[in-house]
Amino acid sequence: MIDGVDVRPVRRWRWPLWVALGVVGVLLFCGLPVGLTAVLIARMPDPASLPDSIASVTPAVSPEPGDPDDVTAAWLGERIDAALDQQAQALLRGDEQGFLAVVDPASPAAEDLKRQFRVLRSMKVTAWQPSLNGRPTRMNSNTSQWRVLVTIGHCFAVTDCRTGPVTIGTRWDDVRPQPRLTAIEPSMSGSDGPRPWEVSDLAVGIGARTLVAVPQTVRDKLPDLLKAAEQAAVVADRYAVSGTRPDVYRIFYAPGAEWKRWYGGDRPAWTGGYAVGIGGDRFDVVLNADGLHRTAVDDLLRHEMTHASSLPGRGYASSENWWLVEGIAEYAGAGGRPVAQYEGLPDVTRLLGSGGGWNGKLGSVEPADSAEDWRVSGSYGIGYLAVRYLAERFGEEDMLAFYRSIVHEGRPVPDAARQSFGTEWTALHDESVAYARSVAR
Repeated sequence: MIDGVDVRPVRRWRWPLWVALGVVGVLLFCGLPVGLTAVLIARMPDPASLPDSIASVTPAVSPEPGDPDDVTAAWLGERIDAALDQQAQALLRGDEQGFLAVVDPASPAAEDLKRQFRVLRSMKVTAWQPSLNGRPTRMNSNTSQWRVLVTIGHCFAVTDCRTGPVTIGTRWDDVRPQPRLTAIEPSMSGSDGPRPWEVSDLAVGIGARTLVAVPQTVRDKLPDLLKAAEQAAVVADRYAVSGTRPDVYRIFYAPGAEWKRWYGGDRPAWTGGYAVGIGGDRFDVVLNADGLHRTAVDDLLRHEMTHASSLPGRGYASSENWWLVEGIAEYAGAGGRPVAQYEGLPDVTRLLGSGGGWNGKLGSVEPADSAEDWRVSGSYGIGYLAVRYLAERFGEEDMLAFYRSIVHEGRPVPDAARQSFGTEWTALHDESVAYARSVAR
């Protein structure tokens, strides 16, 4: 948990038999993600610039045999913090040897750091701000091994950014004069970790608006994915209802093993992709590579990247708004095609039928994690058609104002309808569902 915010997956999109669609990592008003290898920290200022009451704080004393652990922990903490600061500076200037100087070369962490250095540099890391999250603690009474959480604020590809936080566990050997890093624990904070750049060897492409990363084993996919992502960004930027576009869209392409591990894995079987909040008002987009046909990539990218552009950093508060959040993403994902060409129409028809099991209320159309493919597809289709109806009747500008009022400002739907459309929601709700029935008959 960071900044008092909690995170859980938000968007779910179906896999219609031959095509993989998407799912969004949704945040609630409870929390921002903590996780993998980084978390926000403040750099310590020059002591000379501090008030005497602060600048006069003395450094931790060097521990002697028999000293209690808290004495050693204070001493180790200062040295680990200084080592991490030097490592961060080495990373930003591209000094691999300096980046690796902190690690015991015989430990498993050495290879992890070598890979991380390559990937972080290829992602054009522009900020890397590590700090200790608490004091080191001894692993057990008969060892020189200590563990401490490290928080890192980081940015990629853009220089003027609000750093996003992530937290990892690290292990250190208490050797003098400088403790050495011996192990890095992948962050596993709910859906937040581990992040792809922490645990995988990635090939990276960076365009004007997007950063796309794929495992080295499928690096041949990168050029086409980057091209498609750049095109999708043009659409997704239109739905930045806060008035501020994402500084850069980050997209990760996940084959089977990576899909099951990145950001905690454990997604519903029908998930084709998701957007997950990572702090700093940012979302990462992840595509499920297995079964994802080339013809589905463009729609899926537009869908998930629209989540990244349209959602507030804290996500949305109520599952009753699922239809609207997913509907606007489906609306963008459709790419302006005629409604008759929407692939989910047969499943919408089935959901609207007497055996569909839906009560006709938009606020309850969200599918369960265990739902069958047709039920998922039909639910997304209902959201899409309802949003499309509002956009066609009132115009996109008013539809987006309605979305912003509910998802960003937290207004009740009836109030938002009166404010944005000048009419009562009860009637609009029924008209939206009737439009779906007329299209899907």
